[in-house]
Amino acid sequence: MSDLVPPHRESAGAPPFEEVVASSLSRRQVVAGGTAALAAFLGLGTSTAQAATARTATTAPVPAGPEPKGLLGFTAVPPATTDAVTVPPGHSVQTLAPWGRPLHSGGPAWLADAGNSSADQARQIGSHHSGLHFFPYDDGPRGNRLGTLVVNHEATDATLLHRDGGAALTREKVEKSLAAQGLSVVEVREKDGTWDIGDSPRNVRITGTTPVNFSGPLGSGHPALRTGTAHAGTLGNSAYGVTPWGTYLSCEENVAGYFGTDDRSWRPTRAQKRYGVSASGHGHRWHTVAPRFDVAANPNEVHRFGWVVEIDPAAPSAPPVKRTALGRFQHVGATVTEAAGRVVLYSGDDEIGGYLYKFVGGDEWRRERARGRSPLDHGTLYVARFEDDGTGRWLPLTHGRGPLRPEHGWRDQADVVLRVREAADALGATPLDRPQQTAVAGDGTVYCALANSPGGGSCGAAGDGGGRAVSPRASNPYGHIVRWREEGAEGFRWDVFVLAGDPAHDEAVGLDEAGMFGSPKGLWFDGHGRLWIQTGISKWAQNCDASGHGNLGNNAVLVADPATGEIRRFLTGPRGAEITGVTATPDGRTLFVNIQHPGERTAAWGAPTPEAPCAVSDWPDRDPKGRPRSATIVVRRTDGGVIGRA
Repeated sequence: MSDLVPPHRESAGAPPFEEVVASSLSRRQVVAGGTAALAAFLGLGTSTAQAATARTATTAPVPAGPEPKGLLGFTAVPPATTDAVTVPPGHSVQTLAPWGRPLHSGGPAWLADAGNSSADQARQIGSHHSGLHFFPYDDGPRGNRLGTLVVNHEATDATLLHRDGGAALTREKVEKSLAAQGLSVVEVREKDGTWDIGDSPRNVRITGTTPVNFSGPLGSGHPALRTGTAHAGTLGNSAYGVTPWGTYLSCEENVAGYFGTDDRSWRPTRAQKRYGVSASGHGHRWHTVAPRFDVAANPNEVHRFGWVVEIDPAAPSAPPVKRTALGRFQHVGATVTEAAGRVVLYSGDDEIGGYLYKFVGGDEWRRERARGRSPLDHGTLYVARFEDDGTGRWLPLTHGRGPLRPEHGWRDQADVVLRVREAADALGATPLDRPQQTAVAGDGTVYCALANSPGGGSCGAAGDGGGRAVSPRASNPYGHIVRWREEGAEGFRWDVFVLAGDPAHDEAVGLDEAGMFGSPKGLWFDGHGRLWIQTGISKWAQNCDASGHGNLGNNAVLVADPATGEIRRFLTGPRGAEITGVTATPDGRTLFVNIQHPGERTAAWGAPTPEAPCAVSDWPDRDPKGRPRSATIVVRRTDGGVIGRA
């Protein structure tokens, strides 16, 4: 969600991605400008999209866009700056699960003046909706009308969460913030075209105080996790993944900012610097009323965050488990696929200059589960290095190999996963432009969104994002999407799928008005091989003409045909919002979309205040005395057809 300052790093000298891509682009075109050349380079046939398969998964009049055809069977909506959700003609929008809605019909009602207590919030839908997934109850028609929806909640906004905007910090306000993060698990059902949340024992909240377990190299009893208190909570829950055995993986991101200290004698260690831990944090100052977050008094507490968290939607009373073999960093996705029966999981580290990681299970996942072991606890974690000839290598983050030996200060595999950023530095991994979610097509091609690296080209305050990161352009405020094919156990072959941005400001962008976008963050393949792209242009750049973001409008959902490179805008969000999640019912007739932090401050619209919380947006309630609310919405075709089909 945030634009991040790059932490202190000591690298083994891998060339920045801007140098790698600059060399690569001198030889090859990106998809939007040269699909045939790219397909030949990757060894892809023209039937890529048709072969791709994946587990599925306030309409406004708009000017006519390109005619529906092929995989993109809808009329593109234009860029928008209105405070509304806009979808193509013939589609409807329903708000299903807004922040503050009670989990059960007898639960605490939403108070539009932010008067709900922390205890209330723990029984309501959380804030800042991010990743989500729909788990159908069965494989038949009933599964398209009834299932469990799991939603991540990434953060809170004190201005909107508290009546006084958090001016005087108290323990109760911290508790309310903790209760608003985590996950919501709810049963949802459709009747006569309308979806609703049902009263069910499966409806639960997982928050910043829920008991959790740890597994893998850092089990619950590991010294690095000891603080004298029980393990509790998950925070910064951003993107997600789904396992073949039906569990949900929630990714912790931006957690270091919740920690700080007023101890003037405290100095961060090298590892703490690398993870962005500082005395001031991100200004939350929770440590002043909750010693748990005082990094000087409790230095191990921060080690409990930054993991992938597994939950079982079918077992609401089971504690979440943090899978430490997947490494500790700002996970923004845990995309799971299979290779020869083994789990393969991809995850990006959302920071300027962050790395891309892959985990491969040590044995077939069914065998592991038959032994009573988690397939996510046993295997090899890798980090990516991109070469300028279009090849790449997965570098194993394994204790005892290469520079990760005891004589170089690495104690064991637990030390490697705890300090995996430093381990990746030592191996010479390639820094990227804020790697985000990955998505795997049915033919095995993997796509990864790289959000941006604002640099000098970003509009907004100087220093927003901490300076320019590695990029295929001198300044990369728009981001891009890369893709690759695996070659053997530790190799891959890659290229750029599309450069994002406005072609009026950057001639390298091969997009038209119907498909131009900025800051791709979310990626998801539907069952027809369409790639759904969700954008998260920063609050400083949104609608700021100096960088070209003004022409891009509000954040959006776009759909790409990977075989042709055509991209069309399907949905635009309200002011100040990011679009942070897309999933569907198995039949593709219902689309669930997450709208995160509408009404957040932007360069164009200003900022909300305690006196005027709706200064930027009053979506979705349209209550001038209320406040904007993150929400999960439902998009359907009015004729009941498959979304996206002609």
